[in-house]
Amino acid sequence: MPVVSVRYSERPELWERITDLSAEVWPEYNRHGDVVGPYWDSLYQVFPDFQFVLYDEDADEVLAEGQTIPVAWTGREEDLGPGIDHSIAAGFDLAGSGGTPDALCALAAEIPPRHRQRGLATVILGAMADLGRDDGLGWLIAPVRPNWKERYPLAPVERYAAWTLPSGEAFDPWIRIHLRLGARLGPALPQSMRITGTVAEWESWTGMAFPDPGEYVFPHGLATLRVDRQADVGSYSEPNVWLIHDLRSRP
Repeated sequence: MPVVSVRYSERPELWERITDLSAEVWPEYNRHGDVVGPYWDSLYQVFPDFQFVLYDEDADEVLAEGQTIPVAWTGREEDLGPGIDHSIAAGFDLAGSGGTPDALCALAAEIPPRHRQRGLATVILGAMADLGRDDGLGWLIAPVRPNWKERYPLAPVERYAAWTLPSGEAFDPWIRIHLRLGARLGPALPQSMRITGTVAEWESWTGMAFPDPGEYVFPHGLATLRVDRQADVGSYSEPNVWLIHDLRSRP
């Protein structure tokens, strides 16, 4: 299967075929980030070389999409930042000031359910690493959304990230894939992405009612939702985990 990585700068028309991809991949609430949302569409204008699709040439089909952004990083874990909100804002600020990036930050790997048994997670991470190497960047850093964390929304993300299988491998499948590809586990990020909305919006996004103020577990949430009915606001912080790929040590 000749699957190739194609940048937005090379063939932007391919994106016309996947206008509904985000709706297939993400829970509705996850598409309303307070910080990430306003920046998202501008990724394609400001960083067209760093947005890409996986394209099956034989089938003439787009299989998945990856979004990344070049950022400045010292190489020290304490300088990684608190998560995806900070990283996307810092990447745009860096580009706006004419600064020099050191690392490529993964923002999303969007693989629709119908293609998830094809081993594309490894391919998309490899494509991200290649983008970083091609631009002379030293690291691929990823504020990973652990995909089994929704089963354990009450577990602190720092504890969840440390869970292992009897084999000794990481418990979470997405963390496991990164580690198999040579990444190292970095700090946990309890407040990586902030999402706020009215109570009505959260009820629409989740298909639940929130009759009282307080903390709620909700479908596909990685942590709890805090509802303040008097202020008419629901607030949620999505936890992530840093995974760090050193691009300098591999060809």
